[in-house]
Amino acid sequence: MNLPNKLTVARFILTAVFLLVFFNPFKFSNTIALMIFIAASLTDYFDGKIARRDKLITNFGILMDPLADKILICSAFIAFVGRDLMPAWMVVVIVARELAITGLRLLAAAKNLVIAAEKYGKHKTISQIVATISVLVLVSYPEWGEMAETIFDPWVPIFTKIALWISVILTASSGALYLWRNRTLYLNDM
Repeated sequence: MNLPNKLTVARFILTAVFLLVFFNPFKFSNTIALMIFIAASLTDYFDGKIARRDKLITNFGILMDPLADKILICSAFIAFVGRDLMPAWMVVVIVARELAITGLRLLAAAKNLVIAAEKYGKHKTISQIVATISVLVLVSYPEWGEMAETIFDPWVPIFTKIALWISVILTASSGALYLWRNRTLYLNDM
């Protein structure tokens, strides 16, 4: 197994560890969950970068990398609903988009076609990671002491709300564009 694929597998493992830490409170558990999520997000960046640079693109990576991304992001957002940190309707929009696009890719694969990722999808992923980190900072900074609360209290709650809204809007709009641009795949089967 090459390094990019090991990083993809590591993202699956880090997702499980993130959830375990996030739902089992102990001293600094939110901060540790934040660090784990950041580490998992970095594996997403580096696996693709290394695979392209070293020409290590494999069928495993093509299939599992986007799946690992979706599981990481959707798991975090669903966890936020479980801890009342995010409205459930926002998570439904995000998860529905991810499932719809995965279904479209499976339909394309059944027709021996590959649907390339689009720049809107990359912007969506970045917005989701920023929103997730923002929520995790929001629940973590009270663990960092009074000085951190003084620094983060004025702006993190507002930034987090804005980041969540941007993420939902980009997720929904990129999904709609993706479905529209590839409509011949599913309209011909109806």
